[in-house]
Amino acid sequence: MATMNFPDYIKRNVSLKPFNTFGMDVTALAYMEVKAVDDLVRVYGDARLMTLPRLVIGGGSNLLLTGRFEGLVMHMGIKGICLEKEDAEYIYLRAAAGEKWHDLVLWTLEKGFGGLENLSWIPGTVGAAPVQNIGAYGVEVQDRFFSLRAFDFESGEIVELGRSDCRFGYRDSIFKNAMKNRLVIVDVTFALPKNWHPNKGYAEVEKELERVGIADPSPAEVGRTIMQIRQRKLPDPAVLGNAGSFFKNPTVPAEKLFRLKSEYPEIPAYSQPDGRYRIAAGWLIDRCGWKGRRIGDAGVCEKQALVLVNYGNATGKDILALAEAIERDVFDRFSIQLEPEPVFI
Repeated sequence: MATMNFPDYIKRNVSLKPFNTFGMDVTALAYMEVKAVDDLVRVYGDARLMTLPRLVIGGGSNLLLTGRFEGLVMHMGIKGICLEKEDAEYIYLRAAAGEKWHDLVLWTLEKGFGGLENLSWIPGTVGAAPVQNIGAYGVEVQDRFFSLRAFDFESGEIVELGRSDCRFGYRDSIFKNAMKNRLVIVDVTFALPKNWHPNKGYAEVEKELERVGIADPSPAEVGRTIMQIRQRKLPDPAVLGNAGSFFKNPTVPAEKLFRLKSEYPEIPAYSQPDGRYRIAAGWLIDRCGWKGRRIGDAGVCEKQALVLVNYGNATGKDILALAEAIERDVFDRFSIQLEPEPVFI
């Protein structure tokens, strides 16, 4: 593998440090920037490249690199945002996979379109958003999703998937499971409601709007409020390496929550449609004394216990060891198993 002759559009032994928000300085055997669907077609048509493991990255904000990647990294760089159509209920817009997610949100707000404002200031790219089914403050991508197009590395063709095809779940989709390493998302179409109403279901958002005297906010005002909240709570990856929320909020049966509340009445929990409850993972981690702690250059953010950070020279394995220690403590104390959000490579 090390002696494989690559075509001229492939770079060899490239550092991935600029391409992951943890700032892990690991290398990839082969690297290419994907600027068009034709670039994916070229890989599909090259028998040598098709023998390599593949890793598609966007903003690298949901990735923990623990060592050299002995395969082909495809960095998604396809760009473009356009209005597709509209009907009586929705405005449909299509965004290419390589667009930054927050840039898309800002684009919609500048146009006066509501629907994505609760997802403001989330790092990453448009193509990664459905993979993770990103969500914040009561809204998930699946709520605004209409369809997507993806390149199928099994057939060599572009396929279109609707919402039900994607099998969205909590921070989950078919792209993390059955179609992992097979489909590469090239663009996503969103349906934004014409009859828009602000989603102020989270007390933190409502309180902030009240503080600045906004009773009937516009989409831009909601977006700006959420940006300010997130900027206060979360470290900037450009300053302190991190991948945002490192753990999913665990879901427990109602009876388990009631038992926990008998000992911890203040435990934050949110009811789910299936009768279970989602518990704030950050609270569990904080109660175990991890907030602000560090082991070498791997640490837990001082502002938000849900965020693990690289203070400069931590390796992916250092972050992974820290995460595992936190998981053990939370399980020992609460009998709840935390599940990481980032993909480990």
